[in-house]
Amino acid sequence: MSIVIGSPAPAFELSDQHGNKVSLASFKGEKNVVLLFYPFAFTGTCTGELCALRDDLSQFQNDDVQLLAVSCDSMFTQRIFAEKEGYEFPVLADFWP
Repeated sequence: MSIVIGSPAPAFELSDQHGNKVSLASFKGEKNVVLLFYPFAFTGTCTGELCALRDDLSQFQNDDVQLLAVSCDSMFTQRIFAEKEGYEFPVLADFWP
Protein backbone atom coordinates (compact mmCIF):
# COMPACT_ATOMS: atom_id res chain seq x y z
CA MET A 1 0.00 0.00 0.00
CA SER A 2 1.40 3.39 -0.99
CA ILE A 3 0.68 6.47 1.07
CA VAL A 4 1.06 9.98 -0.29
CA ILE A 5 3.39 12.14 1.78
CA GLY A 6 1.38 14.41 4.04
CA SER A 7 -1.77 12.31 3.91
CA PRO A 8 -3.28 10.81 7.07
CA ALA A 9 -2.03 7.36 8.03
CA PRO A 10 -4.54 4.53 7.59
CA ALA A 11 -6.30 3.33 10.72
CA PHE A 12 -4.75 0.38 12.52
CA GLU A 13 -4.83 -1.46 15.83
CA LEU A 14 -1.83 -3.51 16.96
CA SER A 15 -0.62 -5.12 20.19
CA ASP A 16 2.18 -3.44 22.10
CA GLN A 17 4.97 -5.26 23.94
CA HIS A 18 2.63 -5.83 26.92
CA GLY A 19 -0.26 -7.23 24.87
CA ASN A 20 -2.31 -4.02 25.08
CA LYS A 21 -4.17 -3.00 21.93
CA VAL A 22 -3.01 0.35 20.54
CA SER A 23 -5.20 2.09 17.99
CA LEU A 24 -3.99 5.01 15.92
CA ALA A 25 -7.51 6.46 16.13
CA SER A 26 -7.24 6.67 19.93
CA PHE A 27 -4.75 9.53 19.56
CA LYS A 28 -6.89 11.58 17.16
CA GLY A 29 -7.50 15.04 18.56
CA GLU A 30 -5.34 14.21 21.60
CA LYS A 31 -1.76 13.80 20.39
CA ASN A 32 0.28 13.91 17.25
CA VAL A 33 1.86 10.53 16.50
CA VAL A 34 5.35 9.80 15.22
CA LEU A 35 5.25 6.38 13.53
CA LEU A 36 8.59 4.62 13.24
CA PHE A 37 8.72 1.45 11.16
CA TYR A 38 11.68 -0.90 11.49
CA PRO A 39 12.07 -4.38 9.95
CA PHE A 40 13.11 -6.56 12.90
CA ALA A 41 14.07 -6.43 16.57
CA PHE A 42 17.61 -7.25 17.69
CA THR A 43 19.29 -6.22 14.42
CA GLY A 44 22.27 -3.90 14.77
CA THR A 45 20.95 -0.97 12.76
CA CYS A 46 17.40 -1.11 14.11
CA THR A 47 18.58 -1.45 17.71
CA GLY A 48 20.96 1.48 17.25
CA GLU A 49 18.25 3.69 15.76
CA LEU A 50 15.69 2.88 18.48
CA CYS A 51 18.31 3.35 21.21
CA ALA A 52 19.08 6.80 19.78
CA LEU A 53 15.37 7.63 20.08
CA ARG A 54 15.31 6.17 23.61
CA ASP A 55 18.27 8.34 24.60
CA ASP A 56 16.65 11.52 23.19
CA LEU A 57 13.01 10.59 23.83
CA SER A 58 12.13 14.05 25.12
CA GLN A 59 12.94 15.41 21.65
CA PHE A 60 10.31 13.14 20.07
CA GLN A 61 7.69 12.48 22.73
CA ASN A 62 5.95 14.91 25.08
CA ASP A 63 2.44 15.93 26.16
CA ASP A 64 1.49 16.61 22.52
CA VAL A 65 3.40 13.82 20.73
CA GLN A 66 3.45 10.02 21.08
CA LEU A 67 6.17 7.85 19.51
CA LEU A 68 5.01 4.44 18.23
CA ALA A 69 7.56 1.95 16.90
CA VAL A 70 6.26 -0.85 14.63
CA SER A 71 7.92 -3.99 13.30
CA CYS A 72 6.98 -7.43 11.98
CA ASP A 73 8.06 -9.18 15.18
CA SER A 74 5.68 -10.94 17.55
CA MET A 75 4.47 -9.29 20.74
CA PHE A 76 6.64 -11.69 22.74
CA THR A 77 9.77 -10.71 20.81
CA GLN A 78 8.84 -7.03 21.17
CA ARG A 79 8.51 -7.45 24.94
CA ILE A 80 11.97 -8.98 25.32
CA PHE A 81 13.49 -6.41 22.94
CA ALA A 82 11.89 -3.44 24.74
CA GLU A 83 12.86 -4.74 28.19
CA LYS A 84 16.44 -5.47 27.16
CA GLU A 85 16.91 -2.06 25.56
CA GLY A 86 14.85 -0.04 28.08
CA TYR A 87 12.30 1.39 25.64
CA GLU A 88 9.65 3.45 27.42
CA PHE A 89 7.45 3.92 24.36
CA PRO A 90 5.04 1.47 22.74
CA VAL A 91 6.71 -1.12 20.52
CA LEU A 92 3.97 -2.54 18.32
CA ALA A 93 3.77 -5.98 16.72
CA ASP A 94 2.61 -6.11 13.12
CA PHE A 95 3.08 -9.87 13.16
CA TRP A 96 1.34 -12.23 10.82
CA PRO A 97 2.06 -15.92 11.52
